[in-house]
Amino acid sequence: MARLILFNKPYDVLCQFSGGEGRKTLADFVDVPRVYPAGRLDRDSEGLLVLTDDGKLQARIADPQFKLPKTYFVQVEGIPSDEALASLAKGVMLNDGLTRPANVARLDDPGLWPRDPPIRARKSIPDSWISLTIREGRNRQVRRMTAAIGHPTLRLVRMRIGDWHVGDLPPGAYCEAV
Repeated sequence: MARLILFNKPYDVLCQFSGGEGRKTLADFVDVPRVYPAGRLDRDSEGLLVLTDDGKLQARIADPQFKLPKTYFVQVEGIPSDEALASLAKGVMLNDGLTRPANVARLDDPGLWPRDPPIRARKSIPDSWISLTIREGRNRQVRRMTAAIGHPTLRLVRMRIGDWHVGDLPPGAYCEAV
């Protein structure tokens, strides 16, 4: 039976087990042999990472052709208008083409764990949170999508992949999926 690990990746951790060259990697947190990440999170992103020892499952989770939904809580600079959110929902044009439609909603502050280091805050520019669910996984896609509507991402936390969610896992912790 395939082994499935849910890991809450902290900020500034690389999604690899070796070759960090002084940076923290998954090996600093996950002490489970022969599991590999199914997909990636950038070093400056946080949240759910699924690891498995099953290559076929790993490919199915990571491959955009399966359209597995991935939900992110995104703290953005400014307060997006209804029109800006509607454009995310329809799909936005990026330099590598139009994104698929997304599910998007405004969020109250989700009360997540503190980030270390904290995000940069500007007194003159408010920030806000949105929930964004996509079904593809281009390089830095969510950050590029929010920038395309004029609201750069300040903090990006993946909360869910398909039926798996980060739940109450603190940053740096992992558990076996049930």
